[in-house]
Amino acid sequence: MNNLLEFFSFTNPTVRTVVLGTVLIAVCSSIVGTYTYLRKRSLVGDVVAHAIFPGICLGFVLSGSKNPIFLMLGAIAAGWIALVLMDAIVAKTKLKTDTAQAFILTFFFGLGTVFLAYIQKSGSAAQTGLHDFLLGKAANITQFDLAVFGVISLLLILLVLTYYKVFKLISFNEDYAASLGYNVKFYRFLLTTMTVVAVAVGIQAVGVVLMSALLITPAATARLWTHKLQHLMLIAGIFGALSGIFGAYVSYAAVNMPTGPWFVVFLTFFALLSIFIAPKNGILSKLKQKRINANKINRENVLKTFYNLMEHGAEQINTQLILEKRSFVPRVLEATLHKLKHQGLVQRKGNIYSLTEEGMVEAKRVVRLHRLWELYLTKRMNYKEDHIHGLAESMEHIITPEIEKDLLKELDYPTQDPHQSKIPY
Repeated sequence: MNNLLEFFSFTNPTVRTVVLGTVLIAVCSSIVGTYTYLRKRSLVGDVVAHAIFPGICLGFVLSGSKNPIFLMLGAIAAGWIALVLMDAIVAKTKLKTDTAQAFILTFFFGLGTVFLAYIQKSGSAAQTGLHDFLLGKAANITQFDLAVFGVISLLLILLVLTYYKVFKLISFNEDYAASLGYNVKFYRFLLTTMTVVAVAVGIQAVGVVLMSALLITPAATARLWTHKLQHLMLIAGIFGALSGIFGAYVSYAAVNMPTGPWFVVFLTFFALLSIFIAPKNGILSKLKQKRINANKINRENVLKTFYNLMEHGAEQINTQLILEKRSFVPRVLEATLHKLKHQGLVQRKGNIYSLTEEGMVEAKRVVRLHRLWELYLTKRMNYKEDHIHGLAESMEHIITPEIEKDLLKELDYPTQDPHQSKIPY
């Protein structure tokens, strides 16, 4: 409890540095990763994350210290070399993209492991903590690191804001962007460079092994909550920042606990939670909508059955007569009749039910849509009369007033359906 209060009070300068650095990394990676996710290049992020490891080691060898600028430059260079080699393999050989990705990822990561072993055997005191780049260690972030992360993050965000429209076009339709006169190759190069830089920045907090999760998971999670790109980037940034803060706390509270795994655990928690509770796209929302649709269909089917019975001369309608006319689950029928009565569409006297004026209007609407669609299927789609009832049963529940208006105009306001039944108006 003391660790929790001490951490979230942010009175400790080290905690402030670590939290701010982690948030910058998370937000930057989440925003840039949104474009990677939308361009369906998620595995490329994983390749880059593993490929930059030998670049980090090489940067250390050249500088003789863990200077973040040299490490960053080495990481970016290695990431770009990996991407160029991967594209060359795909273009010049018969190997598929996924094979090339697997080859480059394993080769560069293996090379990085060899470099790390060499550095550790060299006896250099400066190499202490270099292995933390594998799984991440937010506690290692210094004020100088924070300054470097801040400048790079600001630059990446400014690029996103400046070229937002072009990046959006390229992410969804490169051909359309090219037709508008944009240099697609240049902007694709810029996006790829931004991805490499974002990965290089994020390695400190999450590590090589799990960096692709920070790049892709926030965007994939945010996609469950919205369809608008600007909202998607904002939500992805929020999920990334929260996961970074919680991951940094665990790394702070638990001795020798790497940040990366917990960072990803919290990201995954938000992703799973979103799968269940996200509006429209969440499981609970879909189950609710499914229940609403089922109730609507039952309601309209009962009203249509009332109209059909009355059309054939029935005067006293009870549940038994309705069940004889159409198959319903008895308890579902009782529940639907109760709802219709509550809505003022049906009235009840003893065991006898009848439609109210509002109920008759609604029943006529459902029957009209059913018979209009049957007529459309026979006249315009050349369906046989014995094949149209089931299709009309499905369509009558989803035809909007606009479609109904178009159907009436297309069919010249008909009075009878293909079975010579009157179309009610």
